[in-house]
Amino acid sequence: MFYHQLRAELWKLFGKKRTYIGFAMFLATQAFIILWLRFRPSHRLELAHRLELMGYTPDQFITAMTISLIMIIPMAVLLLPLYATLIGGDLVAKEAEDGTLRMILSRPVSRLRLLTVKWLAGAIFSIVLTVALGAFGLGFASLFFPNGGLFFFLPQEQLFSVFGPAEAWQRYAGAISMLILTTVTMTGLAWMFSCFNIKPAAATILAISFLFMFRILQELEFFKELQPFMITYHFRIWLDMLREPIPWWKVGESISILAAYNVTFFVIGTGAFQTRDIKS
Repeated sequence: MFYHQLRAELWKLFGKKRTYIGFAMFLATQAFIILWLRFRPSHRLELAHRLELMGYTPDQFITAMTISLIMIIPMAVLLLPLYATLIGGDLVAKEAEDGTLRMILSRPVSRLRLLTVKWLAGAIFSIVLTVALGAFGLGFASLFFPNGGLFFFLPQEQLFSVFGPAEAWQRYAGAISMLILTTVTMTGLAWMFSCFNIKPAAATILAISFLFMFRILQELEFFKELQPFMITYHFRIWLDMLREPIPWWKVGESISILAAYNVTFFVIGTGAFQTRDIKS
């Protein structure tokens, strides 16, 4: 019965048009960036110059995977939280707003089971959305750029990495895998707010505001010593997979903290939902 409930929840989730807004925007944004880089050689010359300064051959590292990561960075920071929280805020609150939640709870289904199914549906959506982000970028870039190694440069993170073709695939897959964890956490945060007696839009706005608040605090020097406790600080875990060598101790720490955040969101959301009087 749990499998059938989850399947029905996924059918309902992926049957809504708003579920595909994120996928459509990823496609449109990445297509525009790819065409711009393809037909504006000045940007490729800048990348080539950086590689030559480090003693590398540009032709081997200005590849589809390099361009794909260049596109993923801003979208992971700005667009991914928006679409993850949009769906997470709908998971429970939308049912209450439409009046279908009362009908569901009139059946012999526990509230905990219902919330678990909805959280899992949100997690599956997060996985699909993040994999689509990585796959769309790589697919579009492969149409105009050759396959090969991976060059990644991010000054603000003090990150400069160059990988050969074989290792490039491993690092790219590892980065997307860690990005999935951050997306699940963002969706879980919005899911928690949707368990309260508020509208779906309010749940989404609260989740985004929560993330932006920590992002702002993270950038302020006054709160530097508190950064390890901020959820957005650990969202950079996917960038750690592109470092050489990989700081596995830091990756493990971030995984455990994000997992703790997810458990906390689930407990708070479940506790709030259990106290609501929906069937009266």
